[in-house]
Amino acid sequence: MGDIIQRIVEVMKDKGLKDKDLCEYAGIKQSTFATWKQKGRDPKMEYCIAIAEFLNVSTNYILQGEESDNTGTVQGVRIPVLGTIVAGIPIDAIEEILDYEEITPEMAACGEYFGLRVKGSSMEPRICEGDVVIIRQQPDIESGEIAAVIVNGNEATLKKVVKQENGITLVAFNTSVYEPRFYTCEEIENLPIRIAGKVVELRAKF
Repeated sequence: MGDIIQRIVEVMKDKGLKDKDLCEYAGIKQSTFATWKQKGRDPKMEYCIAIAEFLNVSTNYILQGEESDNTGTVQGVRIPVLGTIVAGIPIDAIEEILDYEEITPEMAACGEYFGLRVKGSSMEPRICEGDVVIIRQQPDIESGEIAAVIVNGNEATLKKVVKQENGITLVAFNTSVYEPRFYTCEEIENLPIRIAGKVVELRAKF
């Protein structure tokens, strides 16, 4: 077994954590995580960062088995928290910044990020109104991951994206109120439907 995946498994065992919960948090398929364990494969850096956050250990520990040197202060990287994102406006051009959040330098090195203040109840009970989600900007995601999705030029909405051969289904967690919505490949192009980024972290409001 690879050193990284072995450390992950050991920490999970020590803390009594379940594979399912880690995979949901980090956006990893359970079958993929099972393969990593069975074949001793180590995750990519972006997954190591998310896993370290879930396990509440440093990324340095996951990667090297050592805690970070705390004798000096590591400066976090500030990212804007937005209330709205819409089609056609680059993230860095949006002037309505509600707040700022910090991410680790290791995380920042893996892409461009922004925070989004959650509106509505469609993703309850896991993601609630007022929470902040950290989103990595990217135009596509894996099926089953949570994304900020822009439909027909409207404000971005958070939904789980399930891909099929003939289209995609946008799924809310609160299915008792918000039914899954299927869009054909033609609708994806014509409306259009665009992925603004992948949700990589939740910072919940208590």
